[in-house]
Amino acid sequence: MKSLPRLLFEAAIVLIVVLDELARPIYRPLIAAVARWRPMQRFEAWVAGHERFAILVLLAVPLAIVEPMKFLALVWAARGHYASGTLALGLAYLASFIVVERIYSAGKPKLMTFPWFAWGVGLMLKMRAAVLEVLRASALWRAGTRLAARLRAAFVRFRTRPER
Repeated sequence: MKSLPRLLFEAAIVLIVVLDELARPIYRPLIAAVARWRPMQRFEAWVAGHERFAILVLLAVPLAIVEPMKFLALVWAARGHYASGTLALGLAYLASFIVVERIYSAGKPKLMTFPWFAWGVGLMLKMRAAVLEVLRASALWRAGTRLAARLRAAFVRFRTRPER
C-alpha cells in the first residue's frame, strides 16, 4: 500500500494533467494569438535579452503569485464561493498563459542552462507522459475522445448549415 502523502501527490499530478489536457484545445490557440501580438513580441525579446539569473527571477515572481492563486481559487470554490472561485481560477490561468508562458518561452534556452532547471523540466515532462499513457489506455479516455469527436462534428455541422 502506498503512503497517503504519495497517493495525494500522485492524485494531484493526475488531476493537473487531466485538466491541462481538457483545457489544451482552448488555451493553445490563445497562447499562439497572444504570441503574435507586437507588444508581446517586444516583451519576449526584452526577456530573452537578459542573462539567465534575471530571466529566472522574471519567471519566478509571477509564478509565485499565479500558482498559489490557482490553489486558493479551488479552495474558494470548494467552500461554496463558486462564482468567485471560478473567476479567480480563470484569471490565474489567463495570467499563467499570458505572462508565465511567454516568459518561459522567451527565456527557455537560457533557463535550460541551469542543470537543476533542465532536470526539473525533464522530470515534469516524463511524469506528464507517464500519466497520459495510463489515461489514454483507459476506457474512460476512449469514451471521452469519442464524445469530444461527436461534439466537434456537431459544432461543425451547426456552423456550416445553410441559412434559412
